[in-house]
Amino acid sequence: MVVTTKSATIIGLNVYEINIEVDTINSIPQVSIIGLPDTAISEAKERLRLAIKNSGYSFPSTKVVINLAPADLKKEGSSYDLAMAIGILLKEGTIKEFNSNKIAFLGELSLDGSLRAVNGVLPIVCGLEELGIEKVILPNANLEEASFIEGIETLGADNLSQIVEYLNGNCELKKLKQNIHDFISKEQNFAIDFAHVKGQSAAKRALEIAAAGAHNVLMSGSPGSGKTMLSKAFMSILPPLTPKEAIELTKIYSISGLLDRKKPLITNRPFRSPHHSASAVGIIGGGSNPKPGEITLAHRGVLFLDEMVEFPRATLEVLRQPIEDNVVTISRAQTSVQYPANFILIGAMNPCPCGFLGDSKKNCTCSEAMINRYKSRLSGPLLDRIDIQLKIQRLSEEELLSTNIQSESSKEIRQRVMNARKIQLERYKNEGILTNSELTTKLIKKYCAIDDSTKQFLKNAINQFNLSARAYDRILKISRTIADLENKENIELSHIAQALQLRSF
Repeated sequence: MVVTTKSATIIGLNVYEINIEVDTINSIPQVSIIGLPDTAISEAKERLRLAIKNSGYSFPSTKVVINLAPADLKKEGSSYDLAMAIGILLKEGTIKEFNSNKIAFLGELSLDGSLRAVNGVLPIVCGLEELGIEKVILPNANLEEASFIEGIETLGADNLSQIVEYLNGNCELKKLKQNIHDFISKEQNFAIDFAHVKGQSAAKRALEIAAAGAHNVLMSGSPGSGKTMLSKAFMSILPPLTPKEAIELTKIYSISGLLDRKKPLITNRPFRSPHHSASAVGIIGGGSNPKPGEITLAHRGVLFLDEMVEFPRATLEVLRQPIEDNVVTISRAQTSVQYPANFILIGAMNPCPCGFLGDSKKNCTCSEAMINRYKSRLSGPLLDRIDIQLKIQRLSEEELLSTNIQSESSKEIRQRVMNARKIQLERYKNEGILTNSELTTKLIKKYCAIDDSTKQFLKNAINQFNLSARAYDRILKISRTIADLENKENIELSHIAQALQLRSF
């Protein structure tokens, strides 16, 4: 009789239930694993044999056939070891019959029968709960990560013997259930506070607007003008993660293998700053089994591209679609996966190769051809997708040397940002979006209405600056954010004027 145990696989962020069927044949003793396994699964044959033997149980002296169903779905990784071992011991009669339709197993086996942690546990457990599984047994090293999912019982074990004893009713396994709200702190410590940034009041105001509406920003200025410092301080004015966002981020970092076992929940917004030598695949994700790239790891946080024009143009161009759609679809011959990519892009660049074009103290030494060639590394379509485009001027001697200038702290700015975000959450609670930057053309018409005099002002601006339809939409989105920061119900002419100034790059 065929026995079946359950496990799961994850493709992208989608979870698929895997039925592990085990049967024996009177033949030469060997183990055969079928159902499109990868090398890690095929090598499990010896791990299974020795883990069962070293745990004190007998291994079948016949041919063991293990089928991973559905057979047309490619399986990767070592997380099926435990489920396969349980299936073999169930077939041997070492384990009593149990309701295998309600229990799933995850974990890699060591040769001595102990359990090793595996990646992707949080999204898998979350998916299994949606598939109707009531209980998941996994390594103790993964238990804390899995304990944040409600509606499913998570049990941890150190080795195979403990699980066998539990299934036979002779002992209990470690249980853990944690409340995600206890881990998300409303007060966080940041290395750079806006109070530490001298001057740059216009840039600070622009970044406050960007944080309130999750708008993209590009800053251009001479070396040492403060672009990088402003970008890093930007994290200190973003609102804390919601529980839903924290789970969403933890899923991404779990499948990427970047989750800290000692801190199995992402509680801070990510700040990703890839080097300009990064490839297009490194930015958007990929591989034969597509993994998340930098834009997905920056989901609900910031992707900072320092010296943006030094990135290969082909690498920058792959950002165009994710910026527009907030998701990235990676297609391969075998599969196609979709990852979330709702990030705030902050770019920093010099205005020319020498860095001093328009500088108040130092003259530019670049020719016009050099400047045009340098700026052409950023295409028009990509620039059109960046909402706020700033020129950052170097500090004056007085600003640089002063120790008495009192700058507004990040805590004060963050409170205004959070108030604006609350307004947006309430406004869009039935629309499936969180911020103004996510507004579609249809929703812009609904929530960004303007009066006749403002329309005429905007019409003149469109003619004067040759604004595209996309730029028009983004100006309305920024105006909506400025109105929210001022707690105004409707967009006014002054809000449109401010939004236009923020695109004066």
